[in-house]
Amino acid sequence: MDAVDWAGLEHNYGSAEDVPGLLRRCAGPDPGDAGEAASELLNLLFHQGGWICSAASAALPFMLRLSAAPRVPCRCAMLELVAMLAAEAGRVEGRFLDPGWASAWERALPVLLRLLDDPGPEIRRAAADVLGACDSAGELILPWLIRSWETEADPATRLELVIALGHAALRAPVGARGAEVFDLLHGLLDAPQPQMRLAAVHALAPIDPGLPARRLDDVLEAVRDPSVELWRHTSSVRTGVPGVHHWTSGLFTGPAPDFTLGVLADHHDDEQRIAALAQAGGLLSRWRSPVAPLLPRLLGRLDDPVAEVRFRAVELLACLGPAAAAHADDVASLLTDGATRTTRRQEGVGEATLWALARMNDPRCLPGLIELIAGARSGFATSFAHYPATDRHHAGLPSLTETLSHLPDYAELLLPAICDRIGTVTDDRLLHRLCESLAEWGPVAEAAVPRLLGLLEDNRTWTAAATALAGIGKGGAPAGSLLLSRAQADGPHGKLAAWAYWKVCGEPEPALDLLGNGLAEQRFRHPDLRRLAALGVHAAPHADRLRTMTAHTDPWTRVEAAHTLWAATGDTETTVPVLTAVVRDLAEGTYLPVMLPAVRHLARIGPAARHAADLLRDVPARDQRLRSSGGWRGFTQDEDIRSAVEELLNASSL
Repeated sequence: MDAVDWAGLEHNYGSAEDVPGLLRRCAGPDPGDAGEAASELLNLLFHQGGWICSAASAALPFMLRLSAAPRVPCRCAMLELVAMLAAEAGRVEGRFLDPGWASAWERALPVLLRLLDDPGPEIRRAAADVLGACDSAGELILPWLIRSWETEADPATRLELVIALGHAALRAPVGARGAEVFDLLHGLLDAPQPQMRLAAVHALAPIDPGLPARRLDDVLEAVRDPSVELWRHTSSVRTGVPGVHHWTSGLFTGPAPDFTLGVLADHHDDEQRIAALAQAGGLLSRWRSPVAPLLPRLLGRLDDPVAEVRFRAVELLACLGPAAAAHADDVASLLTDGATRTTRRQEGVGEATLWALARMNDPRCLPGLIELIAGARSGFATSFAHYPATDRHHAGLPSLTETLSHLPDYAELLLPAICDRIGTVTDDRLLHRLCESLAEWGPVAEAAVPRLLGLLEDNRTWTAAATALAGIGKGGAPAGSLLLSRAQADGPHGKLAAWAYWKVCGEPEPALDLLGNGLAEQRFRHPDLRRLAALGVHAAPHADRLRTMTAHTDPWTRVEAAHTLWAATGDTETTVPVLTAVVRDLAEGTYLPVMLPAVRHLARIGPAARHAADLLRDVPARDQRLRSSGGWRGFTQDEDIRSAVEELLNASSL
C-alpha cells in the first residue's frame, strides 16, 4: 500500500490519504474496530453511488486480499463493498468511471473467482454475488459458476449461485455456455425445493417477463413457506419474509393484484401477515384499481390477534380514506384498542383508528382527538415528516394538526378544545401548528379570536396568532390595531402582520407597501407572492416586475408570479402558457408538488385555461397514483391533484 500515492487520489470526501489506515484497521484483530473501518470505507468509496472514484480502483486489490484472508473479521463486508462498486461500474456513464477501474478489475477477477472455493460458505456466497453484480463478460465467469454449482452443497449458497448464473448468462453471447445455463435454470423450475424454484423464476424473469405470472402458484408457495428464511443467509438478498415479499413483488409489474392477494391469504405466521400488508401498501400506493379487490382482505385483518397487523390494516384504510368510508363501522370497532406498536413512537391501534375515521370524515373520531388536543399521550407524529415515493409503503401516522386539517366540517366542535390548549401550550411549534389549523378552517374558527388577541400581545406567540387571524378573516377585525402595530416589524414578520391586517380589516396599503418593496428589492419568498395575489387589483402597479418573474428559473416562483399577475391584471396571455407549461408532464403521469397550485390557479382563471384543461382531460382516469411522496401523503396528494383537475375541467367548460 505504501507504493500508492493515496494523497493524489480522491474519494467522496476528498483526498484518499485516509484509505490505507482504514484498510489496515480492517485487517486488525478487533472485530468491532474492523467493522467500523469497513463501514467508513463504504461511505468514502461508495457513499450513495453515482461514480467510481480513483481511490476505489486503487483500493480494490487490497479489499480482495482482505476478503481472501481467513483471519480478517470483516471479509464479508469487504466483498459487499466490492459488489456495490462492481455493480455501479456497470451502470454509470463513462465520464463517471475512473479510468483505472477496468484494469484494476481485470487484475482482481482471478482472485475473486478463487473465492468460490473458499472453505467458508458465507464467503462463497458473497463471491457469487459479486460475480453476478459485475459487468464482466459472462463467458469468463460462467465456467466457474457452473463448476461451483456442480460441487456446492450449502443450500443458501446454491440459491446465490442460481441468481448469479442468471445474471452472468445475460451477459454471455448466444452460445453453448449460455444455452447450458438457461437449460439448467429452466430445469430448476420443477425442483423439489420451493426456494430453488423461486430462485429460478428470479433468474429467468429478465428474459421471460411473463414467467412469474405463469408460475404464480410456485412463487406464492415459496414466499409463504418457512424455508423462505434461507434467503436471509444469502449475500444478494440477505433478508427474511418482508424483504423476500418485496423483492419478489418486483417480478409483477403493473396494477395486477394477484401476487398481493396471494400473500394476503390467511397464514399462521405473524411475520407473514405483517409482510403481506406491507406488500399491499406498496401496491395501493402506486395504483388505484387494486383498491376494490384488496379492501376485503384489509378489513379481514382488523380483528387480527397481533397489534402490528391491526395497525397496518387500519392505517391502510386511513390512506384510502374516502374510498373506504363505507366501512367506517368496521374501523370504528377499534377505537378502544389500546395496543401499541413496538416502534420508537409506539403508535397505537386506536390512534390509527382516529386517523382513519378523520380521513373518512366520520365524527366518531372527535372525542379521541379532543383528548389528544388537550395533551393526552400521543403516538401521532410531532413534525411534518416526508417520505420519498417508492414502491414501498411507510406505515405511520401524520401529526395531530395534519389530522385536524381533514375535519373542517367539525371545526366548531373541535374549537373549544383548541382554544383551551392554545392558551396554555408552551411548545411554540405546537402552538404554530394549532394556529395553522385554525387558519385552514377559516371563518368557522371565529370563536377563537378572543384567545388569539391575547397571543397577539405576546412577542413570543404573536406570529402564530397573526397566521390564524389571517385565515379567519373579517371575524378577526378586533385584532386590527394590534396587527397594524406589528406590521412595523422588520422582515417576514412585518409582512405577515400587514397581510393579516388586510385580511381582517380589508385595508391593503400596509401589505402592499411591504410586499411590494420586497418584490422590488428581490427580497421575497413564495408566501409573499401568494399574499400579494390575495390583494388582487391592488397589486397591479407591480405588473411589470411580476411579468418578468414568470420567466424565473424556479418553477414555484414562475407559478406564483403568474397567478399574482393574473389576480392583479387579469392577464391570461402571459399567465396561462406559464402555468400550462408547469403541468404539462402531469398528463404523462409525472407529479411534482408545484403542479397542484398551478392547476388550482388555472381553475380560477376558468375558460381562458381551456388548452390546459384539454391537455389534462385524461388525468382523472389514470390508474397510476399521482404523487411525489410516500406514506399516507402520497394518497392525499393523488386525491388533491385529481380534485383540482376536475375543478379545472368544470371551470374551463363554463
